[in-house]
Amino acid sequence: MSIPRVFRALQSSVIAAAAILSLPNGALAQTAPAPAPQRTATVPATAKPKPAPLAAVPQGPAGQTTATQQVAAAKASGGDDIVARVGNANISAEELRAYVGALGVREQAALAKDPALLSQTVRMLLANRLVLQELTAKKWDQRPTIAAQLDRVRENALVELYLQSVSTPANNYPGEEDLQKVYEANRSALLVPRQFQLAQIFVAAPKDADKASEDKAKKKLDDIQARLKALNADFIAIARAEGEAKNGGDLGWLAENQIRPEIRTQVIGLVKNGVSDPIRLEDGWHILKLLDTKAAYTRTLPEVREQLVQQMRSEHAAMMRRAYLAELLKEHPPILNELALSNLLDGVRK
Repeated sequence: MSIPRVFRALQSSVIAAAAILSLPNGALAQTAPAPAPQRTATVPATAKPKPAPLAAVPQGPAGQTTATQQVAAAKASGGDDIVARVGNANISAEELRAYVGALGVREQAALAKDPALLSQTVRMLLANRLVLQELTAKKWDQRPTIAAQLDRVRENALVELYLQSVSTPANNYPGEEDLQKVYEANRSALLVPRQFQLAQIFVAAPKDADKASEDKAKKKLDDIQARLKALNADFIAIARAEGEAKNGGDLGWLAENQIRPEIRTQVIGLVKNGVSDPIRLEDGWHILKLLDTKAAYTRTLPEVREQLVQQMRSEHAAMMRRAYLAELLKEHPPILNELALSNLLDGVRK
């Protein structure tokens, strides 16, 4: 399973989380977000915390205190409300609340939806604290090259934070009129394609298989077809009997543009509950049953409001940033010594 986006956003170090912020590459197009993708078809188309004192606590089975006992002892001894600890590194409830509060709306929503992400976040923060303790003990951060990099990081962070402060749209942006205009201008991008609910029976028969294997697969295919043509044949039951145990071969709802062309042409011609002829692909034979169909439709404004507002605010912020920088450079035109720059590059090449 891939790591959720919110967790990837949290995987920076304590220093980097406070300092390294990426500058945008440019404005985004003023378009509405594309419809949410359908399920893929089976048929594919920096501060060091002061540790809280520990009180005497009961010992574990091996004569050692458990992590839970240490955290409880730290809280009982009058320290901050410690929620996690490793070594001398603590995370207090107040600190964690501040950390989460600084996250974006989507990241906060993801944490609220999946409490396990919060546990992962705390573990990551504790690991960062251990690394911070290690590098501080070695005075690694005091090396001239590292100190220079930290200065650049701090400078970039300050610039980014300031630019964010001068390019944040007003709370009431966008208004209903602007929102409606953008929605109308992007209706075509909000079209949800026609969808098909399909069930499948699959007979493996790779095209590079030997003749014996091919004959065996063809015999099995003929047997399945004979059963399907019987009176009151149960497609799902036959699918289960042929190894399609998961939902009896039900593939769920698939968007038209997610279905391979070879299969789509067959499916489009089926009536509801109709069964296709066997379709030969590279991996074998596919027999499809059309369980239901949903007509194409355009997503309504209430359906896309939140996504649209976020995108419009993001694009407006980028526009405000560009305008601010343009005005600043107009007031203070930069002067470059092209000869010195050329000589510098010559020195680098050598």
